[in-house]
Amino acid sequence: MTDDTGNQHRSAATLHDVAREAGVSLATASRVLNGSARKVAESYRERVEEAAARLGYTANLSAQATARGTSAIIALLVADIADPYFGQLAAGVARGADEAGLVVTIAITERDAEREARLVRALRGQRPQGLILAASRTEDEDGDGVRAELDAFGAMGGRVVALGPGGGDVRSVAVDNVGGARALGAALTGLGYRDAIILGASSGVRTSDDRIAGFTDGFVSGGGRVRNILRGGFAREAGYSLMTEALEEGVEPGTLVFGVSDVVAIGALSAIRDAGREPGADIAVAGFDDIPTSRDVRPDLTTVHVPLEDLGYRALRAVIEDEWTGDAAPLPLDVLVRASTPARD
Repeated sequence: MTDDTGNQHRSAATLHDVAREAGVSLATASRVLNGSARKVAESYRERVEEAAARLGYTANLSAQATARGTSAIIALLVADIADPYFGQLAAGVARGADEAGLVVTIAITERDAEREARLVRALRGQRPQGLILAASRTEDEDGDGVRAELDAFGAMGGRVVALGPGGGDVRSVAVDNVGGARALGAALTGLGYRDAIILGASSGVRTSDDRIAGFTDGFVSGGGRVRNILRGGFAREAGYSLMTEALEEGVEPGTLVFGVSDVVAIGALSAIRDAGREPGADIAVAGFDDIPTSRDVRPDLTTVHVPLEDLGYRALRAVIEDEWTGDAAPLPLDVLVRASTPARD
């Protein structure tokens, strides 16, 4: 076949072409290349795979999904792919998917319930085996739109897994945000801190609210006082803006600033430095998650280590394991004290 310029275009190889090239039946070629549970003799399998490689044959995933009812795809919904938190989670999901012979597709919700509902609706057309909800969820996301789309996804045979609270038929992979933040608050009063400012996301974002509640409990129980809670978002820019606002109102030396994520805390470090103050010795800063950057900033950041790749891997296993149970203990979270919170006299 040629186009108007005279260039030849080679048509994509079909399953029939592969079967003919390998000298086997169409049914045998299909069983080899479409992942059938029926066993094929190793000699036939090798012939079919070699023929497919020679012809450049690629399986039609849409056709496979229609025939099987599901595709070899896992859909991962994250809030912001630029956030290292979600990048590490995705790495864990991808590792588990690779072991299971699955492919991961990623969609970005931007923490918008309407956008999430649209994405779930669109993803249903791909018939993925499972859907992992990794974005920090809000109360709005329990509304009729998202719930209806998740119910429709489940009715098609897809499995939904949420990091944090699930509900209904949604499997939940537990993250002890409250406990980890409580341990951090207690550890920092043990270092001599008594006044704290919290930089959080908007009210109703569950991860932020849980971390704020846990930190407040641990800090107050240890004899400290949370002087102010400022709310914005999970981005570095939110941390910078909120910290700038706090500095304009006045922050006494020796105050501790807790950012509900490392990204927020790193934004706060920059704002403190830009205001001519010294992070650590003057104003202490702590975060949560232990993303790699937390070790590279100066001063290196006190934080709570969340095993993010293991968390993503566990979420993938929750999708594919029929005998998976939701009562597994949360992965352990560890407080890491670094130079951004030096001990006070």
